[in-house]
Amino acid sequence: MRVYTVDAFTDGPNSGNPAAVCILEKEMPDRRKQEIASRVNLSETAFLLRRKGLFELRWFTPKMEVDLCGHATLASAHILFTLGILPDMEDAVFSTKSGVLTARRKSDLIEMDFPSEDPWEVEAPEDLLMAISQVPLYVGRNRFDYLALYESEETVRSAVPELGHIRRLDSRGLIITSVSSSHRYDFVSRFFAPNAGIEEDPVTGSAHCCLCPFWSRRLGKKELTGYQASERGGLINTRLLEKRVFLSGKAVTQGSFEINPES
Repeated sequence: MRVYTVDAFTDGPNSGNPAAVCILEKEMPDRRKQEIASRVNLSETAFLLRRKGLFELRWFTPKMEVDLCGHATLASAHILFTLGILPDMEDAVFSTKSGVLTARRKSDLIEMDFPSEDPWEVEAPEDLLMAISQVPLYVGRNRFDYLALYESEETVRSAVPELGHIRRLDSRGLIITSVSSSHRYDFVSRFFAPNAGIEEDPVTGSAHCCLCPFWSRRLGKKELTGYQASERGGLINTRLLEKRVFLSGKAVTQGSFEINPES
């Protein structure tokens, strides 16, 4: 089985979030998928299996399966288009644990149709307050993560979180965000998910399903550009339409290698 590595939501060389994409010819036990994802050791490994006109899509971190992943979905669509498995003008349709997701080419970008994961305001857990030295202006959460709003981009970029405290949160991870100080972006963010085996994720599509509706309300805009200010960094264009979030970005194939799916 050939495994493709892709930088998703890339904004230039050495940016974006690397993902692995495996196209299966037949069903594979979940235990084996997890073993492969652990061996590949990227933040996400996507497994695709064609079924009656669409692709079953599953996402695994090195530690666990997740219910929603943006950058590995972008990487999967990119590989399907690049290899000619799907023509450029056809939508990629994925059956996932978060429902049916679609992706389509739009010029040099790929746009994905995802559910909106709007946060609701909550009282800040003690471990969240201890994880980041600055006091947040707002704390919310959705079904996946906590979100903490800070006063400045500098606070977000310079934060050195205590991962042990994030590990004790009853969530997949923690999003920290602020309005952007640059005219290029509307907001910046970072994402930490040690419970999923990812200390800091380079660029997180699913987190932007939360960030898009959150910032849309605050800034009064339906279309926003987010920059995830990790060490690699990455750019995500977002568009809110009722209960759906459209995420778009660039993807670049970095290479491929073969793996024996039986060993």
